[in-house]
Amino acid sequence: MIVKQRISVRAILWPVFVVVALSGCASYQTHFGVFDGTNASGERRQVRVSWETAEYPGWWPKSDRATPVKVETQCSNRVWLLYDDSHSEAGACGTGVRGCADPRLDRPRAGGDATTATQCMKLTDDSGTARIAELGTRLSLTVSCLPVSPVMVRGGETENHDYLRASVVPYNFQVRRARSGSFDARLPVLSAAECDEAGS
Repeated sequence: MIVKQRISVRAILWPVFVVVALSGCASYQTHFGVFDGTNASGERRQVRVSWETAEYPGWWPKSDRATPVKVETQCSNRVWLLYDDSHSEAGACGTGVRGCADPRLDRPRAGGDATTATQCMKLTDDSGTARIAELGTRLSLTVSCLPVSPVMVRGGETENHDYLRASVVPYNFQVRRARSGSFDARLPVLSAAECDEAGS
């Protein structure tokens, strides 16, 4: 009777042990970087790029996963989300890590009107990877659109929707990584002092 009880307890606890053990297999990382640039209005601004990854060991059947890449311009309410083919939200504006135009808010640098098939941003690294989860630390961001209007009025209040100026030359910058939730993973703060001075 005692043996049967031990076997029964083991049978119950073993699946729990497996779930707990395997849930710790992933390494969760925060990736981020800040660089200086100019927005479409010609104002000097900082740009912050960040995303999260879940990285699994080589023997684990799951592939590494990543959140969309967030691109934020100092003093602006416009936040770009860049997707790759692993995300269902990825638009049909090309391949790789990209951000597609919102025809209501964006226009191509080359002129004309934007459509949802217009690629406004593309991000890659020095090896040309097309997956966010595989991005290295030396990145290149190409911006091909401009805001239809850098300022919008909503509810009687003026909001800044400007972002990094379009350029045929990619913006090259570096990012760092740290264990998610750790002190080192805190994102750099984009100062609001310049926004107040500019009346943004």
